[in-house]
Amino acid sequence: MTSAPVPAHPVPDRSGSFLDRLRPVWRDRAVMANLVAQILIVVTGGLVRLTASGLGCSSWPSCTPGHFTPTSHPATSYHAYIEFGNRTITGLLVVVSVAVVILAGLDRSRSAGYRALAWLPFAGVLVQAVIGGMAVRYELPPALVGSHMLISMGLVAASAWLWVRSREGDAASRWLVTTATRTLAAALCAMGAVVVVLGVVTTGAGPHSGDDQVGYRFAIDPLTMARIHAASVWVFVAVLALTIYQLQLRARQAGPAPRSGTAEPTQEGLGVAPAAPDPSVLRAGYRVLGVTLGQAVIGYVQVATHLPIALVNLHMLGAAALVVALTLFVGRLRARGLAPAPEVAPDALRAAGTAPA
Repeated sequence: MTSAPVPAHPVPDRSGSFLDRLRPVWRDRAVMANLVAQILIVVTGGLVRLTASGLGCSSWPSCTPGHFTPTSHPATSYHAYIEFGNRTITGLLVVVSVAVVILAGLDRSRSAGYRALAWLPFAGVLVQAVIGGMAVRYELPPALVGSHMLISMGLVAASAWLWVRSREGDAASRWLVTTATRTLAAALCAMGAVVVVLGVVTTGAGPHSGDDQVGYRFAIDPLTMARIHAASVWVFVAVLALTIYQLQLRARQAGPAPRSGTAEPTQEGLGVAPAAPDPSVLRAGYRVLGVTLGQAVIGYVQVATHLPIALVNLHMLGAAALVVALTLFVGRLRARGLAPAPEVAPDALRAAGTAPA
């Protein structure tokens, strides 16, 4: 007896656990909320540093001894509210990262690597809370302040990669580009890390180092550091331009790209050069270029205008955006199949009249 075809949109499984029913709808939302929150904490943390509010709350985890929130009295400054606001965003981030752990980190249908990645934002938030407390207690040592920012940028990258992995399966990773492009992509990631690190050092060498009593935290000439940082950005742009050129060259050589979602069976393990990259890959590369050039404009303008706080904080937001754009771009250079669909119970299919008799 022949069975009826399974419908394009199968009946959801109502027999699984509450989490199994929740994951298809809320997992991706939680992962995206985590990414947004990780970027937001960079912005609010930058505001704390730029306004020299790092010691606005004199204690941790309470803001002042005996009071969890800032106390209002004539001597209270806006620094306490800015610092406490950043701590509040940290609390929100804890909630979101816990949701990611529950919806993605405990999903037994996904690989161990994916589940471990889903735990990383939560672990990172805990580490950041400890570092933040140490920074307050030891009066903003520059190494701790700088590492606080760098770990945040690392968590932004990890959260963006979790978004990439949530939308694909757990099959073996398959590169969609040539070896030359893969090498350039690796160099691009390395240069991106250099750009971010030098940017943090540049801020610590300048007047917005986070301490209104000391004009700098790193004993380095700010203008020299800014020039070194700018040079690293232009090296990054050069590597990015070569990567985009390689993608365009391959597209011209291979002809029209296959339809999105299709795969070339001859590419799997046979050493055949990949087909033309999907147009979305090039668009992702151009987005990285656009964010980078925007960052360059902001960087030069802020130096020319003596580093206004608004522009410096916008530059920090742009740095997080650059990390996200670069991560999503690299994610499009390889594939691991489609994300697993929610399982459908045989009883549910039989009730719909689509299961074999």
